Amino acid sequence: MNKTIRRASVFALLLVFALLVRATWVQFYEGQALADDKDNRRNAIETYSAPLGNIIVGGRSVTGSAPTKTGDLKYKRTYTDGELYAAVTGYASQAYAPTQLEGIYADLLNGTDSRLKSVMDTITNQRADPGNVVTTIDPDVQKAALDALGDKKGGAVAIDPKTGKILAVVSTPSYDPSSLTDANTAGAAWKKLTADPEKPLVNRALRQPLPPGSTFKLVVAAAALEDGLYSSVDEKTASPDPYTLPGTSRDLSNENPNAPCTNATIRTALEYSCNNVFAKMAVQLGQDKVKAMAEKFGFNDDKLDVPVRAYTSVYPSDMYPSQTALTGIGQFDVTATPLQMAMVSAAIANGGKLVSPHMVSQITNSGGDVLQDYDDEAGSKEIVSSSTAEQLQSAMQTVVDQGTGTNAQVPGATVGGKTGTAQHGENNSQVPYAWFTSYGKSDSSGKEVAVAVVVEQSNAARSEVSGNGLAAPVAKAMMEAALKD
Repeated sequence: MNKTIRRASVFALLLVFALLVRATWVQFYEGQALADDKDNRRNAIETYSAPLGNIIVGGRSVTGSAPTKTGDLKYKRTYTDGELYAAVTGYASQAYAPTQLEGIYADLLNGTDSRLKSVMDTITNQRADPGNVVTTIDPDVQKAALDALGDKKGGAVAIDPKTGKILAVVSTPSYDPSSLTDANTAGAAWKKLTADPEKPLVNRALRQPLPPGSTFKLVVAAAALEDGLYSSVDEKTASPDPYTLPGTSRDLSNENPNAPCTNATIRTALEYSCNNVFAKMAVQLGQDKVKAMAEKFGFNDDKLDVPVRAYTSVYPSDMYPSQTALTGIGQFDVTATPLQMAMVSAAIANGGKLVSPHMVSQITNSGGDVLQDYDDEAGSKEIVSSSTAEQLQSAMQTVVDQGTGTNAQVPGATVGGKTGTAQHGENNSQVPYAWFTSYGKSDSSGKEVAVAVVVEQSNAARSEVSGNGLAAPVAKAMMEAALKD
């Protein structure tokens, strides 16, 4: 073989080798990335080639699948009572990325989760039958919340304090996820929903943090009792009325100028929602101690998964004393979601221990075999001592029995709560937010529930906006549904 032929042969072999290396690289290293690419149409075709698994509420599926009439996608997602459960299920769309439980458990629901595969599925590389998601949601509590919120814009969460099970997650205005499932019609629905100034796609229960107003006074009271600043909720505080914010000439007023807030006890201060008491208390404790207590309840946790990732509720840092005072009444840069404030009441109701909140009980395969049991995995941590919790329970009961939260009274149940009316806009120029957080215990069955409600906007006149007037009736309806025998 002459030199020219030999060189040409070697060059040809090198080209073949390079081609084999490139093919191997694409197949084994880039193949998965190409397969997972959102623009890969084959993924959608595969996902919707068969019915999806379902999301279960109260033993009944609230999702389904229906054959399509046109196109290369054989099935589309369907929803039963879509508006009622939208804040729980989210949507699975042929056109858009799935959200909420549909997104978190997409692999389980479309059969690609490795835990679903049988030995034969693995050998044949076939997609397994899809699994199901069993939620902790109580359909009666969920419906009570949606009905009570009505045409008001807001959010509500209910939790079983003993188990951490989330019984309701409601956001209003809601939407029907069915409008987004079909690729042929989803575009128009998406445009309408995203252009809506009421923002129905926002999950106000889990992902809309707002100033919590006076509901945050529970956190400050807990810090004061745990720190020993005051020995009980019935000890007099050193709280002048009015209270001048430190370093300023601004006096902090109370909503009720005739309330007995001068040197009031914690019980009386919660009953009448005395700003002067808790603003000074926050300054006395110092921002670090208030922040530490807030964080024990769950504030500043940017990884709060239930399993949907909740938006972070915030207690700020690096403040002037005057700003620390305002945080004592849930203002300045303090923000919270209804989930967070429900967690505060849940921990107090449960003797000071917070059980991890979760809205999925189990995930199963198509045959009902449990793949993971979240109820068994729910841990708990002590937020405050049982003594502090008992005192706060007693004070919260006073709020509902004879204070600012009387609209939350439930016949046949012991109810404790705290109202909040949080300022909104510069110099409180916009309609305030109405809050209520509470717990209820059935006097006969022993059932318990913790609830938090925020009404972001309503048709009520500004002078009529209050936690007791707008949010407490919603909480009452939810507690009644949760505590019924």
